[in-house]
Amino acid sequence: MATVLDSHFLALTAIVTLGYQIFFFIITALLKFDKVTDFAGSTNFVIIAVLTLIIKGSWHFRQVVLTSLVVIWGLRLAIFLLMRILQWGEDRRFDEMRSNLGKLAVFWIFQAVWVWTVTLPVTVVNASDRDPSVQAEDIIGWIMWSVGISFEAAADQQKLSFKNSPENRGKWCNVGVWKYSRHPNYFGEIFLWWGIFVASTPILEGAEWLVILGPIFLTLLLLFVSGLPLLEESADKKFGNVAAYRIYKETTSPLIPLPQSVYGNLPLWFKAIFLFEFPFYSRSLPHEGLN
Repeated sequence: MATVLDSHFLALTAIVTLGYQIFFFIITALLKFDKVTDFAGSTNFVIIAVLTLIIKGSWHFRQVVLTSLVVIWGLRLAIFLLMRILQWGEDRRFDEMRSNLGKLAVFWIFQAVWVWTVTLPVTVVNASDRDPSVQAEDIIGWIMWSVGISFEAAADQQKLSFKNSPENRGKWCNVGVWKYSRHPNYFGEIFLWWGIFVASTPILEGAEWLVILGPIFLTLLLLFVSGLPLLEESADKKFGNVAAYRIYKETTSPLIPLPQSVYGNLPLWFKAIFLFEFPFYSRSLPHEGLN
């Protein structure tokens, strides 16, 4: 089919993403209804992947596979997050935004940037005319995606079950994959999107390699902005005076899953350099008053 706006669908996906997020922003702003926020983000990925595949119309095997991987991930996450917020009620992230239209608008614009940037690998693959045979990079990327979504799905379900159990009220989740990582869901998400990038590399040429900005942006976002820092701060404020929690934090990797017996015995410099155990993850940890 004919090129739409540009040969890589970058303008098209930007317009569609911005329009989709603005639509849900208006709903949120007018109705003070924030239960659709994560749903809007996750389903936007699905729309971009399917739209670019259909518009290009070449239906190469690699395009179909990567699009399917994004659709599976996006629909699973969208349904899970929607069901969770409907069960739990309001999203506390928006407590300070509901009455501040400016802050709310910034959030939705940032979500649009997140979607557009992270989908760059599949967007460029779907726009490409090149169709080399399946290579090692494809298989490695698909395996990475499989490992990542398995971790993310397991972590989400295990934490939901943990929090829904009355006997765990007021406790931090340390069961299943949460025994090996303090944020296994984020590990899974980062790993699967790096997998999609790796699987896209057989068709990349020249400036197209800039699609690596997608997984880089996601990784930096979760490590330094909206992921680990916020959750670490929240957990430290809730449980920082509990000795068992401090032991859990000292012996459990912040992101990459490792046995506690291994991680707990590693030197701090190694954790900081290779395992993302940054000092600011503990800035809200009380220094006194252990129980």
